[in-house]
Amino acid sequence: MTGRPSAQVRDFAREAIRLEIRGFEFFNQAAGMTHNALGQKMFRHLAQQEIHHLEAFRKLFAESVSAEEWKKTVREEEAAGRSAVIEDLVARMKRAEGKGEIEAIRIGMELELKAIEFFKGCAAAGDDPAAKDIFVTIADEERYHYDLLQAQYDSVTGTGYWLDSAEFQMDGKY
Repeated sequence: MTGRPSAQVRDFAREAIRLEIRGFEFFNQAAGMTHNALGQKMFRHLAQQEIHHLEAFRKLFAESVSAEEWKKTVREEEAAGRSAVIEDLVARMKRAEGKGEIEAIRIGMELELKAIEFFKGCAAAGDDPAAKDIFVTIADEERYHYDLLQAQYDSVTGTGYWLDSAEFQMDGKY
């Protein structure tokens, strides 16, 4: 990508930054509410993947936005406060009484589906080839996260056992 990104790409990126920050918060909250060590490990892994996505966006803007401007943008989005959606989802987990871990997986799946839709939409509507590539890649990674959560949900509700981190690499793609 040469020059400054278009206003459209900048708007998409701002929303994507918000989504990744809030996803990070949610998955850390889910880890804190999960009693099983393997479940905590999985949720923390997903939280770290959100940070990985932020790095992809930083690289997208590396040629046109200074490091200081990037940090300022991320700080602004962090300062915007917690997302009402995230707060609602956390409240749903708390109300699940004893099924909090299963509800956390379900909610995580909902978040991943919303992220997939968002990033696919950005790629389809985008006017910058480099940005499209990043949005498609992140949509694919979010799909992998959804599949991971689905496998965990199936495992926990079917057998009561959490998969270990080596087992939830599934296809080894990420």
